[in-house]
Amino acid sequence: MKSSKIKQLAVSLAVLGSGLAMQAHAADFSKLGASLTPVGAEKAGNAEGTIPEWKGGISKPPAGFSPSKGYLDPFASEKPILTISAANMAEHKDKLAPGQMEMMKRYPTYKMNVYPTQRTAAFRADVYKYAKDEAANIKLAEGGNGIVNLKKSNVPFPIPTEGVQVIWNHIMRDLGGSITRHSADFPVQTNGSFTVGKRTETISYASYMDDPEPNRIFYYLNQTTAPANAAGEVALVHEPLDQVKEPRLAWQYNPGQRRVIRAPELAYDSPGIGADGLRTNDDFNAYNGAPDRYNWKLVGKKEMYVGYNNYKLTSKALKYGDIVKPNHMNPDHLRYELHRVWVVEGTLKPGARHIYSKRVFYVDEDSWAILHGDQYDARGGLWRVREVFGVQLYDAPTFGPAGEVIYDLQARRYLVNALTNEEKPIEFGKKYSTADFSTAALRRMGR
Repeated sequence: MKSSKIKQLAVSLAVLGSGLAMQAHAADFSKLGASLTPVGAEKAGNAEGTIPEWKGGISKPPAGFSPSKGYLDPFASEKPILTISAANMAEHKDKLAPGQMEMMKRYPTYKMNVYPTQRTAAFRADVYKYAKDEAANIKLAEGGNGIVNLKKSNVPFPIPTEGVQVIWNHIMRDLGGSITRHSADFPVQTNGSFTVGKRTETISYASYMDDPEPNRIFYYLNQTTAPANAAGEVALVHEPLDQVKEPRLAWQYNPGQRRVIRAPELAYDSPGIGADGLRTNDDFNAYNGAPDRYNWKLVGKKEMYVGYNNYKLTSKALKYGDIVKPNHMNPDHLRYELHRVWVVEGTLKPGARHIYSKRVFYVDEDSWAILHGDQYDARGGLWRVREVFGVQLYDAPTFGPAGEVIYDLQARRYLVNALTNEEKPIEFGKKYSTADFSTAALRRMGR
């Protein structure tokens, strides 16, 4: 008995020592830019050679690029190396998410065309500099609902040890310092019909501004320009770093009332604007806002087929009717690749309220962007499947969405976001001040 206890203690100490060793390894920030990329991904490829080494990504536009003509596809000549459908998904299930497989089961026309993996993600030099300079000092605030000692970094936890740290990396990731995006989003009915909604969004990161207020991640303006019955609505958000300490500050301009009103409901699981009940406010951009209602478990890292280098989806030659089809997006315009992703599982805290009881996110190691999400209802059933079709926006440079979709398995409808095919070019890097994101500015936009 005594010998058994001694052996048990020895095993416990060995496990503890192993855990401490892993933490010590994780805290070695000298690896950033060496064996790890500047933002914390494994620089090396995988043993099979199906994921290549990261060699800097694509940080400059190719010759002949013109924003008005859309993004040139560096991989236009490549052909799919694999097509996954319901017929062969069992052979690839270790590299698929439950939501992807469920879509294949339900819709015989849903398939994934897999192309050679290209690790294109790259960011501005400042993003790399601050990620390394600040990493050793940045900590989670109590409860994980904020960040302490962050100054300029967009990658607060390049070597994460907790699930909530990965979520913060996604929330904080850089989109070019500032971005103005003209995009289309619309609910799609079961027969494939839709009415296009259009918006102009401007985001400026506090770290990119000369006069940001304390406790800010970014400032956000959203102006609805179509359809006609919604045109003129404008939303303004000041996004706090710690939303438990200071809840999200939001306002709306209502063109019917011709006045600005506070809008505290633009958060958590309240219905998203123009989404016909198909997404919550914190569904936007795959996930946004305070992480405080969930316990976030870091499941680990895996290789997975995800939407990547979707230059074809950005083509100005495509019309929205080419992309949107009954039941799901047209798979012939979508590109999937094998990449390493962090898997994070969020479980609703006891006593907390949200329509999703569980959310599982698959986060690209090279960009910290969520590229897939499976979201579950109160009974634990798979409800909504989120796909993000990532693309390297080399004129910023940053990694962002060529388009996003949420499939509602219960309603049998889906919501498309962030398409830009028929819109004006994205604008990056403009300098803004806090005055540009004031309620007075909101009122002027509404008029």
